[in-house]
Amino acid sequence: MDKFDVAILEILQADCTRPLADIAEQIGLGGTACWRRIQKLEQQGVITQRVALLDARELNVAVTVFAELRTQRHNAQWLADFHTVIGALPEVVECYRMAGDTDYMLRIVVPDIAGYDAVYKRLIQVEGITDISSTFAMERIKSTTVLPLQYAKRT
Repeated sequence: MDKFDVAILEILQADCTRPLADIAEQIGLGGTACWRRIQKLEQQGVITQRVALLDARELNVAVTVFAELRTQRHNAQWLADFHTVIGALPEVVECYRMAGDTDYMLRIVVPDIAGYDAVYKRLIQVEGITDISSTFAMERIKSTTVLPLQYAKRT
């Protein structure tokens, strides 16, 4: 990855709808060369998706809940089943397997406490979960999809 790739990624992270010609002009490359670099970044898996970010308030899912799950099950089949359950819950927007006291951390978005209660009731049906501890975000201080690029391996 060189300075041109990093510049392309900076632009696309800010606005992936920018016309190719604008991106190429801003970084000082021709359109074809810029397009090839974007294609290569996609093929390498550096660019995984191009999406629209939506306003949670406008979609009535402005309540963010962080749920810590603990389980006594630590085998491949349980993990596969758990992935299936989590994948089927649209309210769960992020799920991480953790090291430490918590086995899994979920970020859940819902309209209100009752919405979370419905998700909670589905989660407690998962065999093997021994504890769910939930906290509710009071204020979002920072939320970004922009990754820091200063650590990218450069050529």
